[in-house]
Amino acid sequence: MTARPANAHQARLLRLLRDGGPNSRAQLGDQVELSRSKLAVEIDRLLQTGLVVADGLAASRGGRRSHNIRLAPSLRFLGVDIGATSIDVAVTNAELEVLGHLTQPMDVREGPVAVFEQALAMAAKLRASGVAEGFDGAGIGVPGPVRFPEGVPVAPPIMPGWDGFPVREALSQELGCPVMVDNDVNIMAQGEQHAGVARAVRDFLYVKIGTGIGCGILVGGEVYRGTNGSAGDIGHIQVEVDGRPCACGNRGCLEAYFGGSALARDAENAAREGRSAQLAARLEETGELEARDVAVAATAGDAVALDLIREGGTRTGQVIAGLVSFFNPGLVVIGGGVTGLGHTLLAAIRTQVYRQSLPLATGNLPIVLGELGPTAGVIGAARLTSDHLFSPA
Repeated sequence: MTARPANAHQARLLRLLRDGGPNSRAQLGDQVELSRSKLAVEIDRLLQTGLVVADGLAASRGGRRSHNIRLAPSLRFLGVDIGATSIDVAVTNAELEVLGHLTQPMDVREGPVAVFEQALAMAAKLRASGVAEGFDGAGIGVPGPVRFPEGVPVAPPIMPGWDGFPVREALSQELGCPVMVDNDVNIMAQGEQHAGVARAVRDFLYVKIGTGIGCGILVGGEVYRGTNGSAGDIGHIQVEVDGRPCACGNRGCLEAYFGGSALARDAENAAREGRSAQLAARLEETGELEARDVAVAATAGDAVALDLIREGGTRTGQVIAGLVSFFNPGLVVIGGGVTGLGHTLLAAIRTQVYRQSLPLATGNLPIVLGELGPTAGVIGAARLTSDHLFSPA
């Protein structure tokens, strides 16, 4: 079992080295506000644990040169991002740089046993490639609410058979390392915070538009999960009274109108009704449509595809506008697979938010696409488990 820091000072030093890379003792001392003697004691204790190593001499600051310190190069974290229709698995080093990354299609409705067999096989393939001999921790993201302290999914609407499944316990036994579990949108938000567009922002919303729609809420740099782990489940906010039935059992939810599944359904209806020649041709060729088919048609100028994207963006913007007025974030990041719809979607969301939210909340509010794409989730998952490892035992 990998060592853990003994106190909050050591934990702070480890996270600084994770987020900022190798640094000198003197510069670390400036950031943690410890006396030189106290800093020396804490760093020496960390060196003894093997979590950090010496990394040569730092540049002179006018006196005796300080030694650089870095996280142990041998540390390896496993990040697993389970979506509704795919699995991403990656190995990172201690600074959360991706060393190997695999993605495969997988239907989450096949259940936890089948999904984790696939994820473990992908992890084994990465180990066999030589990027890791073993794992010091693993982070798992799943597309539904999670009771975070126990690492257990709770009544996930699109995940039959997952309610109460002991994800943390089962995978920690298989992998032989600590495992942390969270909602997939939360880990994607943490990925963008660590290495993406939200690096300098502590209060922001990350809206994932994939098969469904969810929102990661970062407050003061920390994920807000709510009392039971369901914070940010914005796909089930009602946008139409007595509207379309939703998979959650209610009617008129945002996800009933937009997201990958709803967009594909509406595109197929348009194709069968003869309203879009491009979508009809694609449907005849493949037998079914996906969100990316709508994106291709929209890029080619198909009016129906463009209208579907704009309508979905407007409804999503309607919900985000309420969140912005309530939360007053410093940034809104739009991510997930459906962001392949690009700037047509982003423009519709921006228009609705800026039109509907309070001017005080939107005056300096950027609404942007995420930078990391499919690596956001695996980096965030690795960060999740490193947060655990870099916390006092």
